[in-house]
Amino acid sequence: MRRLRRVKIIATLGPASMDRAVVAGLAKAGADVFRINMSHTDHAALGNYIRMIREIEEDLGRAIGVLVDLQGPKLRIGAFAEGSAHLRKGDSFVFDSDPAPGDAKRVRLPHPEILAALKVDDTILIDDGKIRLHVVEATPEWSSAVVDVAGRISNRKGVSLPDTEIPITSMTEKDRADLEAALKEGVDWVAISFVQRPEDVLEVKKLTQGRALVMAKIEKPQAIARLEEVIEVSDALMVARGDLGVELPLEKVPGLQKRINRSARRLGKPVVVATQMLESMILSPVPTRAEVSDVATAVFEGADAVMLSAESAAGQYPQDAVATMSRIAEEVETDTVYRGIINAQRADAPNPTAADAIAAAARDVAQTLGAAAICAWTDSGSTALRIARERPVSPILALSPKRDTARRLALVWGVHAVETRDASSVEDMVQRACGHARSEGFGDNHDRIAIVAGMPFGSPGATNMIRIALVGEGG
Repeated sequence: MRRLRRVKIIATLGPASMDRAVVAGLAKAGADVFRINMSHTDHAALGNYIRMIREIEEDLGRAIGVLVDLQGPKLRIGAFAEGSAHLRKGDSFVFDSDPAPGDAKRVRLPHPEILAALKVDDTILIDDGKIRLHVVEATPEWSSAVVDVAGRISNRKGVSLPDTEIPITSMTEKDRADLEAALKEGVDWVAISFVQRPEDVLEVKKLTQGRALVMAKIEKPQAIARLEEVIEVSDALMVARGDLGVELPLEKVPGLQKRINRSARRLGKPVVVATQMLESMILSPVPTRAEVSDVATAVFEGADAVMLSAESAAGQYPQDAVATMSRIAEEVETDTVYRGIINAQRADAPNPTAADAIAAAARDVAQTLGAAAICAWTDSGSTALRIARERPVSPILALSPKRDTARRLALVWGVHAVETRDASSVEDMVQRACGHARSEGFGDNHDRIAIVAGMPFGSPGATNMIRIALVGEGG
């Protein structure tokens, strides 16, 4: 099950992929991590999915990551007396707290915190931006807006507020219950929706207490405004281009994708690029040329992972979608310009540590010697993450005594993670690194490998050594 590509693939599970044979097929086709969207999944289904994934993991002998995506706060308008109303450009329209059914002049906005936060000139988007208004008068009880983009507005459509920081947490009561259920099931990653500020991430990290790593979904302008702070406190980032493209002009999204990717890489945090990557494959067995180019762009940028949503959750060709994405990635990574682009994006780590220096040195040593692999002994996964940040030419074989660590690293660029007991001595470290390099398909007799570890063994965060060894000779 060794992959021939560095970028990882996340496949979302859903109605089209509830069968064990289909999920196993997705893993064989190239899925490294499975995403479970709690907007459409109850706790019983969550448990069934995770048990299925763990059985498949055992059968395939490869660590598989599980990402649970929390729904986050869903902001919606109230209902209309006739089910809907038509808004014309230039019309005045009021959002208020009156529970009476709405009409062409007003509707209830059942979120007092939004009414209190709205300001004059703030934009209000309804139904994924299909209707756009701007506020001309605001009070804590109601706001009057003018219609800029006309359309039909109907019951309980979603509300987006790109200019307004809403003083509410990104965690609802449903999210808290879903998070607790996910942690009990032993998930590896938790994604937070509609992050606005670093405090939103810290709140979830306080609840997880290290039982899962936390991924911030960047889909609001408020998170972009504080991007460096959000990255600093997150374990990983997701470029959630769907909602990001609703709350910001579409033409800004590609540039933001590159900015997020490069900022996160500089800080050593994994990045996932998501939303509509192979959207046409929901109904078609082949993607469009533009979609192929979109996936390729994310791979050229050095993203850690690319994600399928409805393509694998509800599409007619889930396994084909994964296999197609895998082929695109493999082709890009063998392109003659790929390595030059990846190297050009390299940036020094801020406030570098001795472990950062060892990771950078391992990249250079492996490249100079043409090493078959960089073998990283890692307890928490931080050593493998540091090496992955360097985007080395050689693949990264992470050896960890913790199964949780191996599963979490399934998301990280270039890392093939194996659960194994910790090294007990330098001789043991070298012999078993060589053994794993051979058995996992990374090297054969007389191939060189670079081994990175920390002494004393078993001490997290003590990366301080590089050793060169020959596979088959035990060093």
